[in-house]
Amino acid sequence: MTEAPDSPVWFITGCSTGLGRALAEHVLARGHRLVATARRPDALADLAAAHPAQCRVRALDVADAAQVAATVSAAAAAFGRLDFVVNNAGYGLIGALEECDEAQIARNFEVNLFGALRVIRAALPLLRAQRRGHFVTISAAAVIANYAGFSIYGASKWALEGASEALAAEVRPLGLKVTIVQPGPFRTDFIARSLERASGHLADYDATSGKFRSYLETMTGRQPGDPLRAAAAIFTAVTAANPPFRLVLGKYAHDKARRKLPAAARELDATGELGLATDFPTGP
Repeated sequence: MTEAPDSPVWFITGCSTGLGRALAEHVLARGHRLVATARRPDALADLAAAHPAQCRVRALDVADAAQVAATVSAAAAAFGRLDFVVNNAGYGLIGALEECDEAQIARNFEVNLFGALRVIRAALPLLRAQRRGHFVTISAAAVIANYAGFSIYGASKWALEGASEALAAEVRPLGLKVTIVQPGPFRTDFIARSLERASGHLADYDATSGKFRSYLETMTGRQPGDPLRAAAAIFTAVTAANPPFRLVLGKYAHDKARRKLPAAARELDATGELGLATDFPTGP
Protein backbone atom coordinates (compact mmCIF):
# COMPACT_ATOMS: atom_id res chain seq x y z
CA MET A 1 0.00 0.00 0.00
CA THR A 2 1.35 3.47 -0.88
CA GLU A 3 1.46 6.00 1.90
CA ALA A 4 -0.51 9.22 1.72
CA PRO A 5 1.38 12.49 2.34
CA ASP A 6 -0.63 13.11 5.51
CA SER A 7 -0.69 9.52 6.79
CA PRO A 8 -0.03 9.01 10.52
CA VAL A 9 3.56 8.76 11.73
CA TRP A 10 4.68 6.02 14.11
CA PHE A 11 7.80 5.84 16.26
CA ILE A 12 8.50 2.30 17.50
CA THR A 13 11.38 1.11 19.68
CA GLY A 14 12.79 -2.40 19.51
CA CYS A 15 11.74 -3.16 15.93
CA SER A 16 14.35 -5.76 15.04
CA THR A 17 12.31 -8.80 16.13
CA GLY A 18 9.13 -9.98 17.85
CA LEU A 19 6.09 -7.81 18.39
CA GLY A 20 8.01 -4.67 17.47
CA ARG A 21 8.92 -6.06 14.07
CA ALA A 22 5.41 -7.39 13.46
CA LEU A 23 3.87 -4.03 14.35
CA ALA A 24 6.35 -2.17 12.15
CA GLU A 25 5.45 -4.34 9.17
CA HIS A 26 1.72 -3.94 9.82
CA VAL A 27 1.95 -0.16 10.10
CA LEU A 28 3.79 0.06 6.79
CA ALA A 29 1.37 -2.34 5.10
CA ARG A 30 -1.50 -0.05 6.11
CA GLY A 31 0.15 2.92 4.41
CA HIS A 32 1.25 4.71 7.56
CA ARG A 33 4.70 6.21 7.96
CA LEU A 34 7.24 4.85 10.40
CA VAL A 35 10.45 5.70 12.19
CA ALA A 36 11.71 2.24 13.15
CA THR A 37 14.42 1.97 15.78
CA ALA A 38 16.65 -0.79 17.11
CA ARG A 39 20.04 -1.13 18.72
CA ARG A 40 21.16 -2.83 15.47
CA PRO A 41 19.62 -0.74 12.69
CA ASP A 42 21.05 -3.07 10.02
CA ALA A 43 18.33 -5.54 11.07
CA LEU A 44 15.79 -3.05 9.69
CA ALA A 45 17.46 -2.34 6.37
CA ASP A 46 14.97 -4.50 4.49
CA LEU A 47 12.04 -2.47 5.85
CA ALA A 48 13.55 0.79 4.64
CA ALA A 49 14.43 -0.74 1.27
CA ALA A 50 10.91 -2.08 0.75
CA HIS A 51 9.24 1.19 1.86
CA PRO A 52 11.66 4.02 1.00
CA ALA A 53 9.02 6.75 1.12
CA GLN A 54 7.36 5.54 4.31
CA CYS A 55 10.12 4.22 6.52
CA ARG A 56 13.11 5.76 8.25
CA VAL A 57 15.49 3.68 10.35
CA ARG A 58 17.40 4.97 13.36
CA ALA A 59 19.80 3.35 15.82
CA LEU A 60 18.51 3.54 19.38
CA ASP A 61 19.54 2.12 22.72
CA VAL A 62 16.91 3.36 25.16
CA ALA A 63 19.45 3.09 27.99
CA ASP A 64 21.39 5.97 26.37
CA ALA A 65 19.64 9.19 27.41
CA ALA A 66 21.45 11.40 24.91
CA GLN A 67 20.70 9.03 22.06
CA VAL A 68 17.01 8.88 23.02
CA ALA A 69 16.69 12.67 22.91
CA ALA A 70 18.52 12.95 19.59
CA THR A 71 16.63 10.06 17.98
CA VAL A 72 13.18 11.30 18.98
CA SER A 73 14.06 14.77 17.67
CA ALA A 74 15.31 13.30 14.39
CA ALA A 75 12.18 11.16 14.10
CA ALA A 76 9.93 14.18 14.49
CA ALA A 77 11.93 16.05 11.86
CA ALA A 78 11.79 13.13 9.40
CA PHE A 79 8.07 13.48 8.70
CA GLY A 80 7.21 16.71 10.51
CA ARG A 81 5.29 15.14 13.38
CA LEU A 82 4.72 12.04 15.52
CA ASP A 83 1.31 10.47 16.04
CA PHE A 84 2.00 7.13 17.76
CA VAL A 85 4.96 6.60 20.09
CA VAL A 86 5.36 2.90 20.90
CA ASN A 87 7.60 1.73 23.73
CA ASN A 88 8.33 -1.87 22.81
CA ALA A 89 12.07 -2.22 23.56
CA GLY A 90 12.76 -4.36 26.59
CA TYR A 91 13.93 -7.73 27.82
CA GLY A 92 13.23 -10.27 30.54
CA LEU A 93 15.23 -11.32 33.58
CA ILE A 94 14.48 -14.78 35.00
CA GLY A 95 15.55 -15.82 38.48
CA ALA A 96 14.53 -15.51 42.10
CA LEU A 97 14.98 -12.05 43.58
CA GLU A 98 17.89 -13.31 45.70
CA GLU A 99 19.58 -14.87 42.67
CA CYS A 100 19.73 -11.65 40.61
CA ASP A 101 22.73 -9.42 41.22
CA GLU A 102 22.65 -5.63 41.59
CA ALA A 103 23.94 -4.97 38.09
CA GLN A 104 21.30 -7.20 36.49
CA ILE A 105 18.51 -5.54 38.47
CA ALA A 106 19.71 -2.05 37.61
CA ARG A 107 20.11 -2.86 33.91
CA ASN A 108 16.65 -4.40 33.63
CA PHE A 109 15.02 -1.32 35.17
CA GLU A 110 17.26 0.92 33.08
CA VAL A 111 15.90 -0.55 29.84
CA ASN A 112 12.34 -1.59 30.68
CA LEU A 113 11.35 1.36 32.88
CA PHE A 114 13.74 4.28 32.61
CA GLY A 115 14.33 3.77 28.89
CA ALA A 116 10.60 3.89 28.20
CA LEU A 117 10.18 6.97 30.39
CA ARG A 118 13.00 8.68 28.49
CA VAL A 119 11.23 8.08 25.19
CA ILE A 120 7.95 9.41 26.58
CA ARG A 121 9.57 12.49 28.11
CA ALA A 122 11.49 13.22 24.90
CA ALA A 123 8.30 13.01 22.82
CA LEU A 124 6.01 14.90 25.20
CA PRO A 125 6.99 18.47 24.19
CA LEU A 126 6.20 17.73 20.54
CA LEU A 127 2.93 15.93 21.23
CA ARG A 128 1.83 18.65 23.65
CA ALA A 129 2.49 21.29 21.02
CA GLN A 130 0.51 19.26 18.45
CA ARG A 131 -2.34 18.71 20.95
CA ARG A 132 -2.60 15.19 19.56
CA GLY A 133 -0.67 11.95 19.83
CA HIS A 134 -0.81 8.53 21.40
CA PHE A 135 1.64 6.73 23.68
CA VAL A 136 1.52 2.93 23.40
CA THR A 137 3.37 0.85 25.99
CA ILE A 138 4.03 -2.86 25.59
CA SER A 139 3.72 -4.33 29.08
CA ALA A 140 3.44 -7.99 30.10
CA ALA A 141 1.05 -10.57 31.53
CA ALA A 142 3.35 -10.54 34.58
CA VAL A 143 1.60 -7.31 35.58
CA ILE A 144 -1.78 -9.03 35.69
CA ALA A 145 -0.29 -11.43 38.24
CA ASN A 146 3.42 -12.05 38.61
CA TYR A 147 5.34 -15.32 38.66
CA ALA A 148 8.10 -16.77 40.82
CA GLY A 149 11.25 -15.89 38.91
CA PHE A 150 9.96 -12.69 37.33
CA SER A 151 10.26 -10.45 40.39
CA ILE A 152 12.51 -7.91 38.65
CA TYR A 153 11.10 -8.11 35.13
CA GLY A 154 7.53 -7.95 36.42
CA ALA A 155 8.37 -5.09 38.77
CA SER A 156 9.84 -3.03 35.92
CA LYS A 157 6.63 -3.47 33.94
CA TRP A 158 4.41 -2.81 36.99
CA ALA A 159 6.28 0.46 37.55
CA LEU A 160 5.86 1.42 33.90
CA GLU A 161 2.12 0.76 34.07
CA GLY A 162 1.87 2.87 37.23
CA ALA A 163 3.60 5.75 35.50
CA SER A 164 1.37 5.27 32.45
CA GLU A 165 -1.80 5.50 34.54
CA ALA A 166 -0.69 8.87 35.89
CA LEU A 167 0.51 9.99 32.46
CA ALA A 168 -2.90 9.24 30.96
CA ALA A 169 -4.58 11.51 33.51
CA GLU A 170 -1.98 14.25 33.03
CA VAL A 171 -2.18 14.43 29.23
CA ARG A 172 -5.86 13.70 28.62
CA PRO A 173 -6.83 17.41 28.79
CA LEU A 174 -4.09 18.11 26.23
CA GLY A 175 -5.62 15.82 23.62
CA LEU A 176 -3.12 13.00 24.13
CA LYS A 177 -3.89 9.32 24.67
CA VAL A 178 -2.22 6.38 26.39
CA THR A 179 -2.69 2.64 25.83
CA ILE A 180 -1.02 -0.20 27.72
CA VAL A 181 -0.77 -3.55 25.92
CA GLN A 182 -0.57 -6.70 28.07
CA PRO A 183 0.47 -9.62 25.86
CA GLY A 184 0.46 -13.22 26.97
CA PRO A 185 3.00 -15.68 25.51
CA PHE A 186 3.55 -14.96 21.82
CA ARG A 187 5.65 -16.94 19.37
CA THR A 188 8.62 -14.60 19.24
CA ASP A 189 12.25 -15.09 20.21
CA PHE A 190 11.73 -13.41 23.60
CA ILE A 191 12.66 -16.56 25.56
CA ALA A 192 15.59 -17.55 23.37
CA ARG A 193 17.01 -14.09 22.70
CA SER A 194 15.57 -11.56 25.15
CA LEU A 195 15.49 -13.43 28.44
CA GLU A 196 18.53 -13.01 30.67
CA ARG A 197 19.21 -15.62 33.37
CA ALA A 198 20.04 -14.60 36.93
CA SER A 199 23.75 -14.69 37.69
CA GLY A 200 23.32 -16.79 40.82
CA HIS A 201 21.75 -20.14 41.58
CA LEU A 202 20.31 -21.21 44.92
CA ALA A 203 18.84 -24.70 45.15
CA ASP A 204 16.19 -23.51 47.61
CA TYR A 205 14.41 -21.81 44.68
CA ASP A 206 14.46 -24.76 42.28
CA ALA A 207 10.84 -25.62 43.08
CA THR A 208 9.59 -22.06 42.43
CA SER A 209 11.57 -19.76 40.14
CA GLY A 210 13.63 -22.68 38.86
CA LYS A 211 10.50 -24.56 37.87
CA PHE A 212 9.15 -21.51 36.05
CA ARG A 213 12.45 -21.03 34.21
CA SER A 214 12.41 -24.64 33.06
CA TYR A 215 8.82 -24.26 31.90
CA LEU A 216 9.65 -21.17 29.86
CA GLU A 217 12.52 -22.95 28.15
CA THR A 218 10.14 -25.66 26.93
CA MET A 219 7.79 -23.05 25.46
CA THR A 220 10.09 -21.65 22.78
CA GLY A 221 8.34 -22.05 19.44
CA ARG A 222 5.19 -23.35 21.10
CA GLN A 223 3.67 -20.13 22.43
CA PRO A 224 -0.01 -19.82 21.45
CA GLY A 225 0.10 -16.16 20.44
CA ASP A 226 0.56 -15.09 16.81
CA PRO A 227 2.66 -11.88 16.57
CA LEU A 228 1.03 -10.88 13.27
CA ARG A 229 -2.45 -11.07 14.81
CA ALA A 230 -1.16 -9.18 17.84
CA ALA A 231 0.15 -6.39 15.61
CA ALA A 232 -3.20 -6.17 13.82
CA ALA A 233 -5.05 -6.02 17.14
CA ILE A 234 -2.80 -3.26 18.50
CA PHE A 235 -3.18 -1.24 15.30
CA THR A 236 -6.97 -1.61 15.34
CA ALA A 237 -7.23 -0.69 19.02
CA VAL A 238 -5.06 2.42 19.02
CA THR A 239 -6.39 3.83 15.75
CA ALA A 240 -10.01 3.52 16.93
CA ALA A 241 -12.04 6.61 17.74
CA ASN A 242 -12.13 5.57 21.41
CA PRO A 243 -8.98 3.52 22.05
CA PRO A 244 -8.77 1.42 25.21
CA PHE A 245 -6.45 2.27 28.07
CA ARG A 246 -5.56 -1.42 28.45
CA LEU A 247 -5.49 -4.07 25.75
CA VAL A 248 -5.03 -7.69 26.86
CA LEU A 249 -3.72 -9.96 24.09
CA GLY A 250 -4.29 -13.69 23.82
CA LYS A 251 -6.47 -16.24 25.61
CA TYR A 252 -3.79 -16.98 28.20
CA ALA A 253 -3.62 -13.35 29.36
CA HIS A 254 -7.42 -12.95 29.15
CA ASP A 255 -7.96 -15.99 31.35
CA LYS A 256 -5.34 -14.73 33.78
CA ALA A 257 -7.05 -11.34 34.03
CA ARG A 258 -10.48 -12.89 34.57
CA ARG A 259 -9.11 -15.02 37.43
CA LYS A 260 -7.40 -12.01 39.00
CA LEU A 261 -10.47 -9.78 39.19
CA PRO A 262 -12.72 -12.02 41.38
CA ALA A 263 -9.71 -13.07 43.47
CA ALA A 264 -8.98 -9.42 44.24
CA ALA A 265 -12.64 -8.80 45.10
CA ARG A 266 -12.69 -11.80 47.47
CA GLU A 267 -9.55 -10.57 49.23
CA LEU A 268 -11.02 -7.10 49.58
CA ASP A 269 -14.20 -8.54 51.08
CA ALA A 270 -12.23 -10.74 53.48
CA THR A 271 -10.16 -7.87 54.84
CA GLY A 272 -12.73 -5.10 54.43
CA GLU A 273 -13.78 -4.83 58.07
CA LEU A 274 -10.18 -4.68 59.23
CA GLY A 275 -9.16 -2.13 56.63
CA LEU A 276 -12.20 0.13 56.96
CA ALA A 277 -11.70 0.42 60.72
CA THR A 278 -8.49 2.38 60.21
CA ASP A 279 -10.23 5.72 59.39
CA PHE A 280 -10.90 8.31 62.07
CA PRO A 281 -14.39 7.83 63.54
CA THR A 282 -17.08 9.97 61.91
CA GLY A 283 -20.32 11.34 63.24
CA PRO A 284 -21.18 12.93 66.58
